[in-house]
Amino acid sequence: MKKYIKLLIALTLTLVILAGCSGRTEGPDSPIIIYDGEFSEMQLVHQMVKILVEENTDIKVEIRDQMSPVNLYKTLVKGDSDLMNSYDGTLLTTYLKLDVADVPEGQSLYDFASRTALEQDGVRLLEPLGHENTYAIGMPHELADQYGIDTLSDLSAAAPQLIFGAEHEFFGEEGSMKYGPFSEFYDLNFKEGKAIEMALKYSAVENGHIDVTVVYSTDGMNKKADLKILEDDRNFFAEYNDALLVRDSLFDRYAETAPELEDILNELAGRFTNESMTDLTYEVDVNGRTPEEVALEFLAEEGLTG
Repeated sequence: MKKYIKLLIALTLTLVILAGCSGRTEGPDSPIIIYDGEFSEMQLVHQMVKILVEENTDIKVEIRDQMSPVNLYKTLVKGDSDLMNSYDGTLLTTYLKLDVADVPEGQSLYDFASRTALEQDGVRLLEPLGHENTYAIGMPHELADQYGIDTLSDLSAAAPQLIFGAEHEFFGEEGSMKYGPFSEFYDLNFKEGKAIEMALKYSAVENGHIDVTVVYSTDGMNKKADLKILEDDRNFFAEYNDALLVRDSLFDRYAETAPELEDILNELAGRFTNESMTDLTYEVDVNGRTPEEVALEFLAEEGLTG
């Protein structure tokens, strides 16, 4: 009897393992899967997608655990998720490992990155959302005034007296928009370069533990920390136009049940400015409101939801 029980247990475990390796089941009744981002901007856009899709179709949208941007892309390409908020510059330099110089003359970075991603990985960008969330370099206004710094070129002379701090990802080697190439491009020899936890970055600036940091241009925390955003006067950083990045097969899956799905998602196109997105992230990061609450309020103001 014990022998048969052991065989039954072994068979059950085998079936569970095989089920786990079989991948997700996709069909016209299956939900759209989104893994969330670590930043409030991505979380806001993902919530807007969920609200719009569920109000205008019979499709359910599942927003799952947060992942780093690189892992979000890997999950999307693998087919374990269906869409993510992204940026054309990130797609080009971090995910596709290309550079701005690779964009053919006469083509926009957006078009080239989207077409290359479609050919290589089966994913593409939808229409731009209207704002650009590029990398930017910020420092306290008082410190910038003390050293007379307005541009990144101005920063070169003062850099040996200043400590640069940023999240670990900026010190990584994936993509060209990172600390090493940036420092070399602008001839910046900082007193020290500190890799710190993302959640501690702004408090480190406010407490004087670091002097200069990399930020995203529409991050509401820039406003709270009273950072001066330095002009990228030699155009090191690529464009980072926000857009939804989707698996191209997504719309084929719902061709019969929701043929208007792509049009619904593109309702977000052109809805944002740098200023409006900064205000939205400020509500989440500083005022403590939930991404879902802020997203719903924004869509109502835009007349996209009842």
